[in-house]
Amino acid sequence: MKNKLTELLATKPSQLLNIFFTAGYPQIEDTNRILSALATAGVDLVEIGIPFSDPLADGPTIQESSKKALENGMSIERLLSQLEKQDLDLPVLLMGYLNPILQYGMKNFCKRCQEVGVDGLIIPDLPLQIYLNEFSGVFEEHSLSNIFLVTPQTSEQRIREIDRHSTGFIYAVSSASTTGSKNQFATATDYLKKLKDMQLETPILTGFNIKTQSDFKTACEYVDGAIIGSEFIRQISHGEPLEDKVKGYVQSIR
Repeated sequence: MKNKLTELLATKPSQLLNIFFTAGYPQIEDTNRILSALATAGVDLVEIGIPFSDPLADGPTIQESSKKALENGMSIERLLSQLEKQDLDLPVLLMGYLNPILQYGMKNFCKRCQEVGVDGLIIPDLPLQIYLNEFSGVFEEHSLSNIFLVTPQTSEQRIREIDRHSTGFIYAVSSASTTGSKNQFATATDYLKKLKDMQLETPILTGFNIKTQSDFKTACEYVDGAIIGSEFIRQISHGEPLEDKVKGYVQSIR
Protein backbone atom coordinates (compact mmCIF):
# COMPACT_ATOMS: atom_id res chain seq x y z
CA MET A 1 0.00 0.00 0.00
CA LYS A 2 1.26 3.47 -0.86
CA ASN A 3 0.14 6.75 0.66
CA LYS A 4 1.81 9.73 2.35
CA LEU A 5 1.96 7.84 5.65
CA THR A 6 3.74 4.78 4.26
CA GLU A 7 6.13 7.05 2.33
CA LEU A 8 6.94 8.95 5.53
CA LEU A 9 7.54 5.75 7.49
CA ALA A 10 9.88 4.51 4.74
CA THR A 11 11.91 7.73 4.56
CA LYS A 12 11.97 8.95 8.18
CA PRO A 13 12.00 5.96 10.51
CA SER A 14 12.59 7.73 13.83
CA GLN A 15 11.78 10.79 15.99
CA LEU A 16 8.30 11.06 14.46
CA LEU A 17 6.06 13.68 16.02
CA ASN A 18 2.32 13.13 15.58
CA ILE A 19 -0.03 15.79 16.97
CA PHE A 20 -3.69 15.00 17.70
CA PHE A 21 -6.44 17.58 17.81
CA THR A 22 -10.23 17.47 17.72
CA ALA A 23 -11.94 18.64 14.52
CA GLY A 24 -14.03 21.75 15.04
CA TYR A 25 -12.34 22.85 18.27
CA PRO A 26 -11.97 25.47 19.68
CA GLN A 27 -14.13 26.90 16.86
CA ILE A 28 -15.75 24.93 14.05
CA GLU A 29 -13.61 26.50 11.32
CA ASP A 30 -10.33 26.07 13.23
CA THR A 31 -9.62 22.64 11.74
CA ASN A 32 -7.76 23.94 8.70
CA ARG A 33 -6.06 26.73 10.65
CA ILE A 34 -4.59 24.18 13.04
CA LEU A 35 -3.65 21.80 10.24
CA SER A 36 -1.80 24.52 8.33
CA ALA A 37 -0.07 25.76 11.47
CA LEU A 38 1.09 22.24 12.37
CA ALA A 39 2.46 21.72 8.86
CA THR A 40 4.35 25.01 9.06
CA ALA A 41 5.64 24.17 12.54
CA GLY A 42 7.22 20.98 11.22
CA VAL A 43 5.30 18.07 12.69
CA ASP A 44 5.64 14.79 10.81
CA LEU A 45 2.00 13.73 10.72
CA VAL A 46 -1.35 14.80 12.13
CA GLU A 47 -4.20 12.87 13.72
CA ILE A 48 -7.61 14.56 13.64
CA GLY A 49 -10.26 13.37 16.06
CA ILE A 50 -13.84 12.99 14.84
CA PRO A 51 -15.98 14.28 17.73
CA PHE A 52 -18.12 11.62 19.39
CA SER A 53 -20.51 11.77 22.31
CA ASP A 54 -19.02 8.71 24.07
CA PRO A 55 -15.24 8.60 23.43
CA LEU A 56 -14.27 5.65 25.64
CA ALA A 57 -10.49 5.92 25.39
CA ASP A 58 -10.33 9.66 25.91
CA GLY A 59 -9.75 11.56 29.10
CA PRO A 60 -11.48 14.75 30.26
CA THR A 61 -9.56 17.18 28.03
CA ILE A 62 -10.35 15.41 24.77
CA GLN A 63 -13.88 14.56 25.93
CA GLU A 64 -14.53 18.24 26.61
CA SER A 65 -13.08 19.27 23.22
CA SER A 66 -15.28 16.66 21.55
CA LYS A 67 -18.36 17.91 23.38
CA LYS A 68 -17.62 21.50 22.39
CA ALA A 69 -16.95 20.54 18.76
CA LEU A 70 -20.31 18.74 18.57
CA GLU A 71 -22.00 21.81 20.05
CA ASN A 72 -20.22 23.86 17.37
CA GLY A 73 -21.91 21.68 14.74
CA MET A 74 -19.02 19.44 13.71
CA SER A 75 -19.86 16.20 11.90
CA ILE A 76 -18.07 13.68 9.71
CA GLU A 77 -19.38 15.35 6.57
CA ARG A 78 -18.39 18.82 7.78
CA LEU A 79 -14.87 17.59 8.53
CA LEU A 80 -14.47 15.91 5.15
CA SER A 81 -15.69 19.08 3.45
CA GLN A 82 -13.11 21.11 5.39
CA LEU A 83 -10.32 18.75 4.38
CA GLU A 84 -11.26 19.17 0.71
CA LYS A 85 -9.84 22.69 0.98
CA GLN A 86 -6.43 21.47 2.16
CA ASP A 87 -3.47 20.44 0.01
CA LEU A 88 -0.74 19.27 2.38
CA ASP A 89 2.31 17.06 1.97
CA LEU A 90 1.70 16.03 5.56
CA PRO A 91 0.16 12.60 6.24
CA VAL A 92 -3.31 13.05 7.76
CA LEU A 93 -5.02 10.41 9.89
CA LEU A 94 -8.58 10.45 11.18
CA MET A 95 -9.36 8.97 14.58
CA GLY A 96 -12.96 8.05 15.24
CA TYR A 97 -15.25 5.48 16.78
CA LEU A 98 -16.96 2.76 14.80
CA ASN A 99 -20.62 3.59 15.32
CA PRO A 100 -20.69 7.05 13.62
CA ILE A 101 -18.56 5.71 10.76
CA LEU A 102 -20.94 2.78 10.21
CA GLN A 103 -23.87 5.20 10.27
CA TYR A 104 -22.11 7.22 7.57
CA GLY A 105 -21.35 4.00 5.66
CA MET A 106 -17.88 2.44 5.78
CA LYS A 107 -17.45 2.18 2.00
CA ASN A 108 -18.58 5.75 1.40
CA PHE A 109 -16.46 6.98 4.30
CA CYS A 110 -13.30 5.34 2.96
CA LYS A 111 -14.00 6.65 -0.53
CA ARG A 112 -14.46 10.20 0.78
CA CYS A 113 -11.33 9.93 2.92
CA GLN A 114 -9.26 9.08 -0.15
CA GLU A 115 -10.85 11.94 -2.11
CA VAL A 116 -9.91 14.54 0.51
CA GLY A 117 -6.37 13.26 1.11
CA VAL A 118 -6.68 11.19 4.29
CA ASP A 119 -3.97 8.54 4.55
CA GLY A 120 -5.08 6.37 7.45
CA LEU A 121 -7.70 5.64 10.08
CA ILE A 122 -7.52 4.90 13.81
CA ILE A 123 -10.74 3.25 14.99
CA PRO A 124 -10.09 2.08 18.58
CA ASP A 125 -13.23 -0.06 18.85
CA LEU A 126 -12.85 -1.86 15.51
CA PRO A 127 -11.80 -5.44 16.37
CA LEU A 128 -8.98 -6.92 14.30
CA GLN A 129 -11.03 -9.89 13.11
CA ILE A 130 -13.96 -7.77 11.97
CA TYR A 131 -11.54 -5.49 10.12
CA LEU A 132 -9.94 -8.47 8.38
CA ASN A 133 -13.24 -10.17 7.54
CA GLU A 134 -15.31 -7.16 6.51
CA PHE A 135 -13.31 -4.01 5.89
CA SER A 136 -9.68 -4.67 4.93
CA GLY A 137 -10.57 -4.77 1.23
CA VAL A 138 -12.22 -1.35 1.22
CA PHE A 139 -9.32 0.15 3.18
CA GLU A 140 -6.86 -1.22 0.62
CA GLU A 141 -9.02 -0.11 -2.31
CA HIS A 142 -8.81 3.47 -1.07
CA SER A 143 -5.14 3.38 0.05
CA LEU A 144 -6.00 3.85 3.72
CA SER A 145 -3.68 2.50 6.38
CA ASN A 146 -5.46 1.02 9.39
CA ILE A 147 -3.74 1.78 12.69
CA PHE A 148 -4.23 -0.79 15.46
CA LEU A 149 -3.76 -0.05 19.15
CA VAL A 150 -1.87 -2.21 21.62
CA THR A 151 -1.72 -1.72 25.39
CA PRO A 152 0.42 -3.04 28.25
CA GLN A 153 -2.26 -5.73 28.65
CA THR A 154 -2.08 -6.94 25.02
CA SER A 155 -0.51 -10.41 24.79
CA GLU A 156 2.65 -10.98 22.76
CA GLN A 157 0.72 -13.34 20.48
CA ARG A 158 -1.85 -10.63 19.78
CA ILE A 159 0.83 -7.99 19.19
CA ARG A 160 2.53 -10.23 16.63
CA GLU A 161 -0.81 -10.86 14.90
CA ILE A 162 -1.42 -7.11 14.71
CA ASP A 163 2.12 -6.66 13.38
CA ARG A 164 1.39 -9.09 10.53
CA HIS A 165 -1.73 -7.20 9.46
CA SER A 166 -0.63 -3.58 10.00
CA THR A 167 -0.38 -1.25 7.02
CA GLY A 168 0.96 1.86 8.76
CA PHE A 169 2.26 1.96 12.31
CA ILE A 170 1.22 0.35 15.58
CA TYR A 171 -0.20 2.75 18.18
CA ALA A 172 1.26 1.71 21.53
CA VAL A 173 -0.96 3.03 24.30
CA SER A 174 1.51 3.79 27.07
CA SER A 175 -0.78 2.98 30.00
CA ALA A 176 -4.13 1.45 30.90
CA SER A 177 -5.51 4.90 31.78
CA THR A 178 -7.38 7.25 29.47
CA THR A 179 -5.65 9.97 27.48
CA GLY A 180 -4.29 12.95 29.36
CA SER A 181 -4.28 11.32 32.78
CA LYS A 182 -1.91 12.46 35.53
CA ASN A 183 0.22 9.34 35.19
CA GLN A 184 3.88 10.02 34.48
CA PHE A 185 4.95 8.87 31.04
CA ALA A 186 8.31 7.63 32.38
CA THR A 187 6.51 4.71 34.02
CA ALA A 188 5.85 3.28 30.54
CA THR A 189 9.48 2.63 29.65
CA ASP A 190 9.49 -1.06 30.66
CA TYR A 191 6.54 -1.68 28.37
CA LEU A 192 8.11 0.23 25.47
CA LYS A 193 11.38 -1.67 25.94
CA LYS A 194 9.44 -4.92 25.70
CA LEU A 195 7.94 -3.77 22.39
CA LYS A 196 11.36 -2.72 21.11
CA ASP A 197 12.85 -6.07 22.05
CA MET A 198 10.13 -7.88 20.07
CA GLN A 199 11.71 -6.49 16.88
CA LEU A 200 8.40 -6.05 15.07
CA GLU A 201 8.22 -5.34 11.35
CA THR A 202 5.83 -2.41 11.80
CA PRO A 203 6.96 1.00 13.11
CA ILE A 204 5.61 1.91 16.56
CA LEU A 205 4.40 5.27 17.82
CA THR A 206 3.37 5.67 21.43
CA GLY A 207 0.74 7.93 22.92
CA PHE A 208 -1.11 8.78 26.18
CA ASN A 209 0.46 11.00 28.87
CA ILE A 210 3.14 12.54 26.65
CA LYS A 211 3.35 16.22 27.47
CA THR A 212 6.92 17.52 27.35
CA GLN A 213 10.10 17.43 25.29
CA SER A 214 11.53 15.06 27.91
CA ASP A 215 8.59 12.67 27.43
CA PHE A 216 9.03 12.82 23.66
CA LYS A 217 12.75 12.11 23.83
CA THR A 218 12.21 9.23 26.25
CA ALA A 219 9.60 7.68 23.93
CA CYS A 220 11.93 7.95 20.94
CA GLU A 221 14.62 5.98 22.77
CA TYR A 222 12.39 2.91 22.51
CA VAL A 223 9.98 3.41 19.61
CA ASP A 224 9.79 5.36 16.34
CA GLY A 225 7.90 8.38 17.57
CA ALA A 226 5.17 9.76 19.78
CA ILE A 227 1.63 11.07 19.66
CA ILE A 228 0.61 14.11 21.70
CA GLY A 229 -3.07 14.99 22.10
CA SER A 230 -4.44 16.16 25.44
CA GLU A 231 -1.56 18.51 26.23
CA PHE A 232 -1.72 20.07 22.76
CA ILE A 233 -5.47 20.65 23.13
CA ARG A 234 -4.88 22.28 26.51
CA GLN A 235 -2.33 24.59 24.92
CA ILE A 236 -4.69 25.81 22.18
CA SER A 237 -7.82 26.02 24.34
CA HIS A 238 -7.47 29.61 25.51
CA GLY A 239 -6.85 32.78 23.63
CA GLU A 240 -5.48 33.82 20.29
CA PRO A 241 -3.54 33.90 18.08
CA LEU A 242 -4.07 30.20 17.51
CA GLU A 243 -1.21 29.84 15.04
CA ASP A 244 1.30 31.21 17.57
CA LYS A 245 0.12 28.75 20.21
CA VAL A 246 0.50 25.83 17.76
CA LYS A 247 3.98 26.92 16.69
CA GLY A 248 5.13 27.60 20.26
CA TYR A 249 4.05 24.21 21.55
CA VAL A 250 5.58 22.25 18.67
CA GLN A 251 8.85 24.14 19.12
CA SER A 252 8.82 23.27 22.83
CA ILE A 253 8.70 19.56 21.94
CA ARG A 254 11.25 19.69 19.14
